[in-house]
Amino acid sequence: MSEEILLAERFEAERPQLRSVAYRMLGSLAEAEDAVQEAWLKLSRTDVSDVKNLGAWLTTVVGRVCLDMLRSRTSRREDPLPEQEGKARLPDPVVSGLATSNPEQEILVADSVGIALMVVLETLSPAERLAFVLHDMFDVPFDEIAPVLGRNSASTRQLASRARRRVQGAAPSADADITRKREVVNAFLTASRGGDFEALLAVLDPEVVARSDGGTLVPSVLRRGAADVASQAITFARFAADVRLVLVNGTPGVVSFAEGRPLSVMSFTIRNGRITELDILTDPSRLATLGLTA
Repeated sequence: MSEEILLAERFEAERPQLRSVAYRMLGSLAEAEDAVQEAWLKLSRTDVSDVKNLGAWLTTVVGRVCLDMLRSRTSRREDPLPEQEGKARLPDPVVSGLATSNPEQEILVADSVGIALMVVLETLSPAERLAFVLHDMFDVPFDEIAPVLGRNSASTRQLASRARRRVQGAAPSADADITRKREVVNAFLTASRGGDFEALLAVLDPEVVARSDGGTLVPSVLRRGAADVASQAITFARFAADVRLVLVNGTPGVVSFAEGRPLSVMSFTIRNGRITELDILTDPSRLATLGLTA
């Protein structure tokens, strides 16, 4: 077997982890795939005979590619931060539980990195996000992250620590019982489709936040408070002819359809048996790329 084929096989063995790193860094499934492909191109042009740990080497390469992509995104100012001027940029959801679910994508969220956490990662600077994702999520030593950022290890450690505080402050732990969370989501669906305002208030936290990302054509919306969110849920339910309970990034969520087309993907954050955050992707162009069918 040629060295090129062996190298390609070794790369394919690392691909799931590389895609996981890139997805957490970029929040985009398409961009994550682009970043992994860029890592392969770099690998194919590099003499790796002295590389002792190919997986670690590729992880830092993908990290560097993602860092450049995030910096380019920031410089173009194409992606407003969540809740900036009432808008929200939501990451691509990974949906499982439909017949069209992609097993390769489901690997991305094997450790249940929910949409709420991904939203918080969007608020970090590119350098903070790299330090936090590589160290806290993938156990990459600071000594290996520092050269990617052009910093020393102590400075990189401080970046990760600052990012960790922001993440812990903005994304506290949610309920872990999947069965109980599914019951709460089912209650939300029943109440919203039945127009039962009081029942919705019973499953919504009084300070619930609902973020909607409609893309460039549909205005994004940020709503706060149980009454406002409940009213909007009842209004939206009238347009969805078909709803499916699924897993969104490993936790119970909902896909809504009308005339066979996906209208939205909803992700719920549930604490103490009540919905505290509701993230809704309604961008038609992005929904179309997810391959969701009723």
